[in-house]
Amino acid sequence: MKMKRYFKLFALLMIVALFASLSVQLTVAQDEEIVVYMQMGGTEGDPSTLARTNGARAAAEDLGITLVEQYSGWDPQVMIEQFRQAMAAQPDGIVIMGHPGEDAFAPLVEEAINAGIIVTSGNNPLPNLEAQYQSEGFGYAGADLYEGGYLTGRAMIAAGLQAGDQAVVYDIWSNESRSVSSRGLYDALVEAGLTVEQLDVSQEVDSDASLAIPVLTAYIAANPNLRAIGTQHGNITAVLPDVLQAAGKNPGDIIIGGIDLSPATIEGITNGWISASFDQVLYLQGYYPIQQIYLTYNYLIPGLHINTGVGTVTPDNIAEIAPLIEEGIR
Repeated sequence: MKMKRYFKLFALLMIVALFASLSVQLTVAQDEEIVVYMQMGGTEGDPSTLARTNGARAAAEDLGITLVEQYSGWDPQVMIEQFRQAMAAQPDGIVIMGHPGEDAFAPLVEEAINAGIIVTSGNNPLPNLEAQYQSEGFGYAGADLYEGGYLTGRAMIAAGLQAGDQAVVYDIWSNESRSVSSRGLYDALVEAGLTVEQLDVSQEVDSDASLAIPVLTAYIAANPNLRAIGTQHGNITAVLPDVLQAAGKNPGDIIIGGIDLSPATIEGITNGWISASFDQVLYLQGYYPIQQIYLTYNYLIPGLHINTGVGTVTPDNIAEIAPLIEEGIR
């Protein structure tokens, strides 16, 4: 009986020692500096970027990560160059956006992962790369873009559009990976019987949305029966009230559907200029990719696919959400 007790005691001590060893190992791993480069999208502080930046910074502070922010003005070629710059610095992780497309990113992602760098994505998906490298931590934090656009289109219809109305969807149709959400919006309007034109956004407007104002005011002047304008470009959404005012329109004369929740967009919704804006929760698109790299680095967690898009913000629900938007969280 004594030998049995000694054996049980020895086994218990061995288990305690094992857990103590694992605890020390995890503590050491977590105390190591983790460096992450992250592509934020537009320009620092702009309406479509601020909440994402705040989310990433919060995650970096919570998890003790050194964050290097990269801003591209939404230029896909700049994103590619930024990825090369990040790889040259040999960080522990890189967060990318899918705007340049899978063909452009594929060889670079392979090179980075082979070099031991964790790569994950946000805002605009890269589904084939995600599937290929999920076991190495490649995930996605962002909206289901097509469904988000479709939801926005349906909200525009509910705001008073009817079959036969004339509409335009102003977005980056020349880039397939940038127009997934716009396609959903377009399809929703077409299915409702509207006559819908696709109008392409130039790189200049993509980088500086104020340049959209003369483009769209001219379009409105040339199309006096226009009943709706849709976009899935956050910075353009923010200037659409200025477009309508410059065109001499009143709130509700043209139904507006957009994306994201900048202060200008919130004001536009509150004052009746914008009928619906897709809420893809940019704060989480900043927080979750940083968390993904932390989890993969420390615990070998594979890539998580997280849908951050949850609905639309309209005049009916704006009052409750507005204070969080003003804080740069929503």
